[in-house]
Amino acid sequence: MKRWLTIFISVLALSGCGYNDFQRFDEQIKSSWSEVLNQYQRRADLVPNIVATVKGEAAFEQDTLTQVVEARAKATSIQVSPETLNNPVAFNKFQAAQGELSSALSRLMVVSERYPNLRANDGFRDLRVQLEGTENRITVARNRYIQAVQAYNVLARSFPSNLTAMMFSYQPKPSFAVQNEAAISTPPVVDFEKSK
Repeated sequence: MKRWLTIFISVLALSGCGYNDFQRFDEQIKSSWSEVLNQYQRRADLVPNIVATVKGEAAFEQDTLTQVVEARAKATSIQVSPETLNNPVAFNKFQAAQGELSSALSRLMVVSERYPNLRANDGFRDLRVQLEGTENRITVARNRYIQAVQAYNVLARSFPSNLTAMMFSYQPKPSFAVQNEAAISTPPVVDFEKSK
């Protein structure tokens, strides 16, 4: 009888201290992360088509294309596993590679504006629309991931569930961060005198 009472009290204590919530939030994080990866893969799959279309423009800057191809290769070479979510260094490395690909694609789109034949190309226009849609999907997926991580981390740091977190080694998970936080926190300088 004493043994059953101990088991009953243990189960009651575990259910009341957030153990099941940790499991639920962890699964939400994994699901949200899978969607982020899905959208990053969608973008990576678009890159070869964009590069092939742009190569058709004979005078297009080769350096810009090379940067896109190299950034894609780097971003897709990083192996991502569920453990990546628990490893801030690996997570930041992955995030940096995706950021480089975003930057390279942005430069490509800016440079492409200088080529009227390319802008008039229906295939390129369609790919550009798909890329913009994918970037929006990435933003939505990342926001869902951030919200899932926030709920998990609040649980891991709140009393009494933080005791469960310590007992079962549930560490707070890394979230997405702004790569150039210092640059964007500085207000832009506006000088109307120079523009005249």
